[in-house]
Amino acid sequence: MNGAFRAWLEALPKAELHLHLEGAIPLPALWRLMQKYGGDREVPGEADLRRRLSYRDFADFIDAWIWKNGFLREYEDFSLIAEAMARELLGQNIRYAEVFFSPSRFSDQGLEPQELVLAIERGLARVPNTTVRLIADMVRDTGPEQAARTLEQVAEVRQHGVIGIGLGGSEHRYPPEPFAGIFERARRLGLGTTAHAGEAAGADSVRGVLDVLAVDRIGHGVRAAEDPALLDLLAARGMPLEVCPLSNIATGVVAEIAQHPVGRFWRQGLMLTINTDDPGMFHNTLADEFLALHQVFGFGPEEIRNLVLNAVEASWQDAAAKSAMREAFIGDPAWSAP
Repeated sequence: MNGAFRAWLEALPKAELHLHLEGAIPLPALWRLMQKYGGDREVPGEADLRRRLSYRDFADFIDAWIWKNGFLREYEDFSLIAEAMARELLGQNIRYAEVFFSPSRFSDQGLEPQELVLAIERGLARVPNTTVRLIADMVRDTGPEQAARTLEQVAEVRQHGVIGIGLGGSEHRYPPEPFAGIFERARRLGLGTTAHAGEAAGADSVRGVLDVLAVDRIGHGVRAAEDPALLDLLAARGMPLEVCPLSNIATGVVAEIAQHPVGRFWRQGLMLTINTDDPGMFHNTLADEFLALHQVFGFGPEEIRNLVLNAVEASWQDAAAKSAMREAFIGDPAWSAP
């Protein structure tokens, strides 16, 4: 039964809202970049990349993230990884995605945010039949002044696919308060807003992005489970959570899938979307995520279809585009249960 169910999940039309471009590089594309820049003696072959991209804990994952970013040095590198990621999305029948990119992480390479957007757009344009919009990550670690500059720079080219901003980086070290003005400015520019919270820090971090940043969505949010009153608030507000179960296991945020709060969140009526986060680094697909929910928490076809439609509803497309996408998904032959 699991084989037929997995085949259905793979064929199902899908959308994704929490996906990092720099974390979604398919291994062959990353290997190509490594060879371009001289390789790494500790990773002698492409087959060794999976071993290098495994993690003891969240800090180890961040170290690997920084290592991998060292092979992104030119604008064409971003065109390459955008195209490779989009082909992966197309192969999984993910027809729409809102994807983070982190321009301030590459300022030391002399790469300007505006040109990064255009380079990513060039790569995406090589892959028809899937739509990708960009979320500029205002990295906590580089501070609010850098974030303010980055926002204004990406706003200059927002017509090239920039749909919103996020707040990533070291959540446990940098609170959201210094970024409040940046998020207000983003809203005035017509951009959507999301922030990572409740991943590397606890429930207070989730409250912070709700109260201080007034975000439209929350990335991860799993540690909201530590505060029952906060869960009630999230449910009452219909606040979309960009939940990434297999990511949380890979980085040690949650010890094992059976302990993940996603099942509890669903039963409590929270607005959930399911996402892969960094599939090039966690070696997961959206079908893998849904299959885990099915096997561990008993999510059936109806629940999974509702999660897919939640992603459409929580996306930052306009109302007409959402309606058209819902109709296209529901009308697809693969929408029916296996």
